[in-house]
Amino acid sequence: MVKRTVLVKRFLAPLPFGHPGRPTGGVALPVPTGYDGSPMDPIRIALPKGRNLKPSVALFRAIGLDFTEALGDSRKLIFDAPGAPASAIIVRDADVPTYVENGAADFGVSGADQLAEQRRDLYEPVDLGFGYCRLVVAEPKELSLRDNPKEWVHLKVATKFVGITERHFARRGVQIEIIKLYGSIELAPLVGLSDRIVDLVSTGATLKQNGLVEVEQIMEATARLVVNRASLRTKRATVARIIEQVTAALPTLDLPKYA
Repeated sequence: MVKRTVLVKRFLAPLPFGHPGRPTGGVALPVPTGYDGSPMDPIRIALPKGRNLKPSVALFRAIGLDFTEALGDSRKLIFDAPGAPASAIIVRDADVPTYVENGAADFGVSGADQLAEQRRDLYEPVDLGFGYCRLVVAEPKELSLRDNPKEWVHLKVATKFVGITERHFARRGVQIEIIKLYGSIELAPLVGLSDRIVDLVSTGATLKQNGLVEVEQIMEATARLVVNRASLRTKRATVARIIEQVTAALPTLDLPKYA
């Protein structure tokens, strides 16, 4: 694991200012090449549907890979970047790690929450900073008035983040029964399906509207650039250049923290 990380970083010496591959002031970069200037290897990028799609497209456009078509109303799921041997596939955020780990995509953009939940064997070189949210434990407001989290012994918890939830409460020594749901998690304690929930929050407005309050934070999460480990070896010059360009482009872009 460590050796592979070091191998990539050897290729990431910063480009000098004025170099055609270095971003400036939000101006779109030329199409990426290999780090040594060789032709770019064909690549595929898994981009997430939903709120992180637009900032992801803006980021790759800034380095010369334009997938703007993916923001339209098309039912297409694969989009080619004009003038570059690159394509993007549009998938659910939860599926991005699967596509990248299994080699169906060389790169992906995935939330840190999904990466922590799935624990897949991926290289995560860049925190992209957008799509910020928090994974929290929440409960009905009236329950919170008489509740003390330090006294929890056994809970019934509704969530779609089963792995993170199990590990979190195991560290605390709290026994839990998990009710796995795929959406509308806030509904579970309101109808007696669970005592608490573990869910993502951004501003907390949805919790408040449903009479729930946050009682414990498990983790903060932002979007991350992930890379297939085989691609690190077989396309290392192209992978290294794209990582370097993405890292350099981020400060020049006004990507919203809360996508």
